Amino acid sequence: MIATVFAEDNPQALDDMTATSMILIEASTGKVIYEKNAESRQYPASTTKMMTLLLAIENANLDDTITVDAQAAAVEGSSMHLETDDQLKLKDLVTGMMLASGNDATVAVADYLAGSVQDYAEYMTEKAQAIGATNTHFANSSGLPNSDHYSTAHDLARIAAYGYKNPIFRQIVGTKEKEIQWQFPSAKKIKFENTNELLGVYPGANGMKTGYTQAAGECLVASAERNGVNLIAVVMHAADNERFIEAAKLLDYGFKNVKMVKAFAKDEVVQNIRVHGGKIYQLTARPKADILYPISGDDSSRFSIQIKPDRYVKAPVQKDTVVGYVSILYDGQEVNRIDLLADESAPAGFNLFSFFGELYDGIFSLLGFA
Repeated sequence: MIATVFAEDNPQALDDMTATSMILIEASTGKVIYEKNAESRQYPASTTKMMTLLLAIENANLDDTITVDAQAAAVEGSSMHLETDDQLKLKDLVTGMMLASGNDATVAVADYLAGSVQDYAEYMTEKAQAIGATNTHFANSSGLPNSDHYSTAHDLARIAAYGYKNPIFRQIVGTKEKEIQWQFPSAKKIKFENTNELLGVYPGANGMKTGYTQAAGECLVASAERNGVNLIAVVMHAADNERFIEAAKLLDYGFKNVKMVKAFAKDEVVQNIRVHGGKIYQLTARPKADILYPISGDDSSRFSIQIKPDRYVKAPVQKDTVVGYVSILYDGQEVNRIDLLADESAPAGFNLFSFFGELYDGIFSLLGFA
């Protein structure tokens, strides 16, 4: 049984694990906690399916019904047991794809959304590049070996962190088991168990994806949350039966060495914003959520917080209207952004101070400072 297996403070102890490349990041910011050969190109195997899922979530209606063609039904490797002319809801197809790691499902998804696996793989690569996974190239939607299909531990962590912010993605990759009902034949239903053995066993585990081919070895992208700390661990080309233990060791190291620092609470007023055309001159604003950032070691000075309110708002304004944002920066680069919300309503009307404020802003704009 895999549980908390590691409590080592010395990161050098992690270097002796069998995985060829590894990385541990904090999910909300992407901050690297530990890495080993994290930029080296590797075969990603079925961890590829994270991107297959992301494109489906972002570009399709998950209630669409998909008809499986012969090409999808014939795909080799791990399977959802799809047959030609089977019909499933897209949401059930991608859920089974992630739990059972069905290669057949990835082809059905690619054919439906892009017309071919090749075109879908091109879209997957474009998306990877757009979110910063610039050392990744996909040649298919499943992760089957191909010399032109590669990624890195760091890029997989970036893709996982991007997906982690999507609630549908998180719900699917965190599902331990589910019975999938076919639309046709209507009598067909199969219960699938997630291939990620950390789910339900490792405290706080909530995703994401296993991978294995002979060329790739054992791979795993694992995520977990404890006490507000969200971590993603990636191990690539681990020895047989080691990927879950080694991912757990990485996560344990992170939970022992990372803590979340609260800069502002979600109910804390952090800014006053002028109101144009309102009965009140200004309104107060608060963050939509707690403003937290992860500290490990002595790197607190590398974080900074910038409050970016709207210069003014026009009445009427309802409470909880977005009126700016708070930016969290690490080494000067934005790693997270939280909306600022109006903490009160501002009805339309006249206020002398508001009138002069508008006059000031008008002159300011005419002078080119808007």
